[in-house]
Amino acid sequence: MMPDLDEYKWIIPDFIWELDEHIDLGYNLVSEVIGASDLLLLLGTPGETAFRATDQGYDGDKQYKKVSDKEKIDQLQEELLRTQLKYQRMLERLEKENKELRKLVLQRDDKGIHQRKLKKSLIDMYSEVLDILSDYDASYNTQDHLPRVVVVGDQSAGKTSVLEMIAQARIFPRGSGEMMTRSPVKVTLSEGPHHVALFKDSSREFDLTKEEDLAALRNEIEIRMRNSVKEGCTVSTETISLSVKGPGLQRMVLVDLPGVISTVTSGMAPDTKETIFSISKAYMQNPNAIILCIQDGSVDAERSIVTDLVSQMDPQGKRTIFVLTKVDLAEKNVASPSRIQQIIEGKLFPMKALGYFAVVTGKGNSSESIESIKEYEEEFFQNSKLLKTCMLKAHQVTTKNLSLAVSDCFWKMVRESVEQQADAFKATRFNLETEWKNNYPRLRELDRNELFEKAKNEILDEVISLTQVTPKHWEEILQKTLWERVSTHVIENIYLPAAQTMNSGTFNTTVDIKLKQWTDKQLPNKAVEVAWETLQEEFSRFMTEQKGKEHDDIFDKLKQAVKEETIKRHKWNERAEDSLRVIQHNALEDRSISDKQQWDAAIHFMEETLQSRLKDTESVIEDMVGPDWRKRWLYWIGRTKEQNIRNETKNELEKLIKCNEEHAAYLANDEVTTVRKNLEARGITVDPCLIKDTWHQIYRRYFLKTALNHCNLCRRGFYYYQRHFVDSELECNDIVLFWRIQRMLAITANTLRQQLTNTEVRRLEKNVKEVLEDFAEDNEKKVKLLTGKRVQLAEDLKKVREIQEKLEAFIEALHQEK
Repeated sequence: MMPDLDEYKWIIPDFIWELDEHIDLGYNLVSEVIGASDLLLLLGTPGETAFRATDQGYDGDKQYKKVSDKEKIDQLQEELLRTQLKYQRMLERLEKENKELRKLVLQRDDKGIHQRKLKKSLIDMYSEVLDILSDYDASYNTQDHLPRVVVVGDQSAGKTSVLEMIAQARIFPRGSGEMMTRSPVKVTLSEGPHHVALFKDSSREFDLTKEEDLAALRNEIEIRMRNSVKEGCTVSTETISLSVKGPGLQRMVLVDLPGVISTVTSGMAPDTKETIFSISKAYMQNPNAIILCIQDGSVDAERSIVTDLVSQMDPQGKRTIFVLTKVDLAEKNVASPSRIQQIIEGKLFPMKALGYFAVVTGKGNSSESIESIKEYEEEFFQNSKLLKTCMLKAHQVTTKNLSLAVSDCFWKMVRESVEQQADAFKATRFNLETEWKNNYPRLRELDRNELFEKAKNEILDEVISLTQVTPKHWEEILQKTLWERVSTHVIENIYLPAAQTMNSGTFNTTVDIKLKQWTDKQLPNKAVEVAWETLQEEFSRFMTEQKGKEHDDIFDKLKQAVKEETIKRHKWNERAEDSLRVIQHNALEDRSISDKQQWDAAIHFMEETLQSRLKDTESVIEDMVGPDWRKRWLYWIGRTKEQNIRNETKNELEKLIKCNEEHAAYLANDEVTTVRKNLEARGITVDPCLIKDTWHQIYRRYFLKTALNHCNLCRRGFYYYQRHFVDSELECNDIVLFWRIQRMLAITANTLRQQLTNTEVRRLEKNVKEVLEDFAEDNEKKVKLLTGKRVQLAEDLKKVREIQEKLEAFIEALHQEK
């Protein structure tokens, strides 16, 4: 029995008819709406509803006809608003029920993950592309023009609060008047059964329904921001990627930027203002970025900085959405409500925008929940004069309507631009592949991580090569190097002082005491030092040795760094010195030479050592006295004045030795005086210190020559040695000393070789693995050590391919959804 209402459909809000198509609302619902609207019909006021569905670009709002009875009109308007609000709440209830049903469906899908591979959502696929692009170095002018929502505003304008209302959780750190957003934060919103958040580089999920998880998330974001800021800076360009899932969330990607400031305050870096401007411009100059411009409604519009910046980046306002925050404070403080209307309509700013919104994001209390803020926002706008006097339309208020509008705009921009961007990356990929083929036709395209793995295997193979070194090679190197290190001490501090004693008993006693002191204090430590240096040298030799045509110099810096870090970390076993001390002490205590072969080997060892020292001494004397007559004639060089004095002094001292072949090692004072007076008699003035210094070298040469002659005599002394030199004038205790030293060197080299092959090489290999693992986790280190055009080209190729493939997969999924 319902009358034909087609010609009156304009009275009823559009969402009622849309709702009626899906749900049988019945006669009562429509008749109540008609009844409430009939009063307007009687007055002939064909007005549009204040809560009309989002209709962007609708400018021709119909004005109500003036009626003499103003109060009656106000009463009718309030009644209409109440009726529409009633059905608005009914619609919200249905949406809530729908949200719960979708949550149940998503939970059911969530439980079936183990049975089938979960298909990624569109927004997650898109966010992955943006994450890769954020790490991509655009060396080939490949510009990132993919859409995202860029949230900009003056500091403390309420950017973060708007973002939290859209994400439906208090996820960001807060501070009273303090700069909290210190780096860009990319937030990917998507629908899911549970309200959770997680970082791109972490598997931990933060449950946004639990206050302790929210606090932990805020703390983690703050820590990441502070860690990203370099020393001496206030803000960072490094992007923190966060994903938020939850029932009813609008799918989109937002980037929260540091708030624009007008003045650099104390504690900030001097370039903070310029850095924030450059970060904001870098994101806004993307022609497909949607700019969400946040303006604080509680402050004078003339104080805004960000609006000028936005108008420079988007003069026509084709991708800008303007949001006025803190409207409750603005309505309370602003004397003329029409000023708010002028702000919303963009008449007070030079900037243009796609849409203008007014929101309320709380009462200024950081402990408020999202639900309480929503209730406060709805209550405020229900009672606001801005709506009652039609200064604002219903679709221009609340963060819910803002979220819907931004999401629609975001996806519209994505659909319009994503294929063009995919084509751009396809062209870039072709250029990079052509460049690689022309420059490196016979090499595989290995990116930095793949090159590192290849280098890692090579280094580990080279470390294993240490185990292939023969025991003979180790012992020869160790014995030779150890003797080079300790020979000076043996000759100068043990042999020479003992050899100048009067008899064999005193010689042996002196040798034993000095050997014991040497073994207790210095020898084991020196031996371990030699072993560690030998291991380092062999390790370095294997690491730096070129492998012919297979050698790749791109790994040289990495191998050098691994070698240095490994050597720095490796510590020789602390107990090695104690065990070595006992072994060396026992070896030096043994005086029994078992056969003639060992005796001859000791003589040969002693002769080599003494001849080496004699050669060094001759060289020192030649430098002191100058060239002899042959060199002076052959090379036409002469002696200096000091060399002439030294030569004359040398001649006098040699006379002393000829007069007394058993002269002691030191000159007496009267002998020094005699030499000085003899030289003065010939007109040569000499300092006593010069005489003693020259005597030391002259006597040393004489002693070494005598010792070599004695060594030659002892070649036949093994027979007398076996008889303990009884009934013999020949004494060869110095040969026994050198045999003891030689045997100690051999035993020490053998012991060190065992420590090397059984323990230290394995520990070194373990240290190398640890260093490589640390380097593998340090991207900055890899970038520093693996460099060059080849590496960068392979990196670019990998990134561009990955971006292109993911973009193509996203486009395919987008078409399927469409």
